[in-house]
Amino acid sequence: MKNNSDRRVTQYSLIAAFGGFVFGLDAANISGAIRFVSSVFELDSLQQGTVVGCALLGVIVALFFTGHLCDKYGRSKMLLGIGITYSLSSLISATAVSYEMLVVGRFIGGVAFASITVSAMYIGEIAPAEKRGKFVSINQFMIGLGLLLAFIVNYFLLLAMDGISWITNENVWRIMLGAELIANAVWVVLLLKIPESPRWLVMKDRSDEAQSVFEKIAPIEQVDALISQVKQSLQSEQKLDTLGQLKELFSARMKFVLFLAVCYAIVQGATGMNAVLFFAPMVFEQVGMSVEDTFMQTITTGVVGLAATLIAISLVEKLGRRFLTIAGLLLVVVAHGATWYGFSQASYVFDEQATAAVVAHLQQEGIDQNKIERLAGKTFTSDVALKTELAHIFDKKELPLVSGAIINASIMGVNAALVLFGIFAFLAAFNMSIGPIMWVIFSEVFPNSVRSVALPFAALVQTISSWSIQQFFPWQLDNMGVSAIFLIYAVLGLAGLVVMWFALPETKGKTIEAIELELAKA
Repeated sequence: MKNNSDRRVTQYSLIAAFGGFVFGLDAANISGAIRFVSSVFELDSLQQGTVVGCALLGVIVALFFTGHLCDKYGRSKMLLGIGITYSLSSLISATAVSYEMLVVGRFIGGVAFASITVSAMYIGEIAPAEKRGKFVSINQFMIGLGLLLAFIVNYFLLLAMDGISWITNENVWRIMLGAELIANAVWVVLLLKIPESPRWLVMKDRSDEAQSVFEKIAPIEQVDALISQVKQSLQSEQKLDTLGQLKELFSARMKFVLFLAVCYAIVQGATGMNAVLFFAPMVFEQVGMSVEDTFMQTITTGVVGLAATLIAISLVEKLGRRFLTIAGLLLVVVAHGATWYGFSQASYVFDEQATAAVVAHLQQEGIDQNKIERLAGKTFTSDVALKTELAHIFDKKELPLVSGAIINASIMGVNAALVLFGIFAFLAAFNMSIGPIMWVIFSEVFPNSVRSVALPFAALVQTISSWSIQQFFPWQLDNMGVSAIFLIYAVLGLAGLVVMWFALPETKGKTIEAIELELAKA
């Protein structure tokens, strides 16, 4: 019976976390599509940030009512509604005929990104205490799997543009964004097969249904004790509506729990993952890679991220949440420091060889090659100075198609090996620590009485932190330079390391109710 219950928990957790797979697809697809979208719609750097960042604005809006809807309709029904919303977003985005229409489609997709919070809530409520960390971490694994698959598809679509005449700079991004519809349809069908959260059913006085679900996901001899434990937890607290839950969340007894969750959320978002993730080809472009090489490197990022997540899943119940968080943040600081130093000595020299390479690329793209004459013989000591000059030479349609090739041809002094080490080490550190572990912490530290508003609130803080990173990353590249950006990320990671060292307790192997007794002080 225990094997059957473990199998069902695994099955339900994977289905709930499939929204993470769709999220991963979307993140990787927009990172590949943004170059072509920017050219087609002639976007500036802030508009590029908006196309990517507006999805997180959708998340912010959704999180204000996600908790209430989860309480009213249940976790499984919310996940189903989210799956349908994802499909609508993909359809609008792939058929967009203007910048504004694309932003609307991406915003609607952002509303659906709330699935990460709802699935963490659902998994946290069906998984046994000794395996909760592993199952909640599946969210991050599914994101990584979606990223890797989309990076691979994007790379081969880029290669196909040379051999398939109907795939062009004008439409390849539509294929990238529209491909998500297949995954959306699969997820909606799978969601019809999962039961409701038994803890939610107990909250709604539907104990018979809760018992039926517990019998599927726990050994039969533990069912009565689990139901009693949930009832005891709920009876010790007054049933609260959304406003009441918010008041309880911000009460004195929840002060430490709230402080811990908010700090973790800010650190996880502010250390730069969304910059590296959503703008992956743009980041690799700064090293001086060709367009094909940047897309190839995104596949490597997907492999590294997925492997690191598997390590986290295997270790989260052995080493614990605290150890993985501290070790991960330490590696984040080292990684970003390496990237900063690797970029800090870069310069851009337009000698005869560099100029000839740029001319060849302009001819290939059908752009007036005489425009490069203004750069011949010049040297730029920073990427900011170079990009300022390029913005004066090329229009908004041309610039996204030529900037990578120009950097590739002219860059000197960059320590590419150190930069790549820094980027891949950061991806590994994030995906085996603060990426998946944050959702584990969120699913554990909040009492039943406030979970429906607390998880969305914590996710809201993380989303605002992440949005600020990805919204302004293209602008920062143009105005601050890539080395300064990664230095800022390193400093933020160091601040987070200090806070987590002193504040983060260990929660592995404890029930949600036991953690409440320990952390939420009367």
